[in-house]
Amino acid sequence: MNNLVVTKFGGSSLADSNQFKKVKSIITSDKSRKYIIPSAPGKRNSKDYKITDLLYLCHTHVQNGIPFDDVFKLICQRYIEIVNELNVAIDINSYLEKVRTDIENGASSDYAASRGEYLNGRILAKYLDAEFIDAADIIFFDESGNLNEEKTYSNIKEKVLKCDKAVIPGFYGSGADGNVKTFSRGGSDVTGSIISAGVAADLYENWTDVSGFLMADPRIVENPKTIEKITYKELRELSYMGATVLHEEAIFPVRDAGIPINIKNTNKPEDAGTLIVSDTSEATRFGTITGIAGKKDFTVIAIEKALLNSEIGFCRRLLSILEMYGISFENMPSGVDSVSLVIEDSQLKNKCSKVIDEIKRQCSPDSIEIHPNMALVATVGRGMAKSTGIASKIFSALSSENVNIRMIDQGSSEINVTVGVENADFEKAVKGIYKVFN
Repeated sequence: MNNLVVTKFGGSSLADSNQFKKVKSIITSDKSRKYIIPSAPGKRNSKDYKITDLLYLCHTHVQNGIPFDDVFKLICQRYIEIVNELNVAIDINSYLEKVRTDIENGASSDYAASRGEYLNGRILAKYLDAEFIDAADIIFFDESGNLNEEKTYSNIKEKVLKCDKAVIPGFYGSGADGNVKTFSRGGSDVTGSIISAGVAADLYENWTDVSGFLMADPRIVENPKTIEKITYKELRELSYMGATVLHEEAIFPVRDAGIPINIKNTNKPEDAGTLIVSDTSEATRFGTITGIAGKKDFTVIAIEKALLNSEIGFCRRLLSILEMYGISFENMPSGVDSVSLVIEDSQLKNKCSKVIDEIKRQCSPDSIEIHPNMALVATVGRGMAKSTGIASKIFSALSSENVNIRMIDQGSSEINVTVGVENADFEKAVKGIYKVFN
């Protein structure tokens, strides 16, 4: 049994009054859920607007001297509707009027965007009969825009822990100048993680509209299984390759504090979700994988040169050329006389021919081949390192789907085998690997 749980609810979980009711039911069903971090209202349907997008638009209108009354009216309607339908005793109009006036008088983009969470937090606190703590009073950034950990955690301990139940809006804090500063979009995940670390929570629940992480993209694999348990390291590998449910920065505060995260579904609270645990926890799955993820649109620059392995400084020169053009690389598999650079097409845009010319000039290779339209597929699993035959199963699966493997790379952690295939074979590759392990 967890004694102290921090819960974060995403925009879809608080999009309208019906969703608020679900959130209240979840909170009241477990007394351990003491600290709640709300996002701004998200979309109610595919044609709807996110409140944060509308607030950004209001700010842009002011910057360009365009009236924003029509846009702000949509914001007011959403909040007033939520308050009225829940019968919450709050003067929401006065809060809305202050936000409107502040934006009109030139408040920053960060301030405008943060008001979605602030207003939702005010409403949710009243609805739950909980304390409201403004995130600007407990989360602080330094002059470089990084989290001021010492000041932040000191204030969380002082102001949050004394409350039996509190609502703290996500997404923002105070900058070094005292003005509101936001995290990047999706930053409510980060707020929840920081609060969890600050109060030494037993568990951080992240409530969204999916029942955890899936083993594969449901747009490619029909009804993929949910991942029951995953380590932070496995999650990082899958997220890096495109599997996103959680804001990337949200991992670090709780990982460092050894606090597990449970990804849960507000609309299906009975589902177990996915539990994200410490990298040091004991592996329970051997002979199988945790998940599959990948991305399309890479270019492989394959370089060959005799005795390359004994030429001191070759790879350093190669990477300095990428640095010269502001290009980062994804993978760098190598052999005795060859090395390949795997680079996202977006990084190489309008620079490919210049990079090739510079490689020829500085490195004098015997040959250079360009392979565009490549995709990377990463098969991730902590149990892979101690299991024989995993790679064989992956390659057999690809062979049975008639997928040609253009590149193979295994990370030093041995929890990730990445293969390069043609863009056109990407979906077949993911399906084939999923099928052989399930």
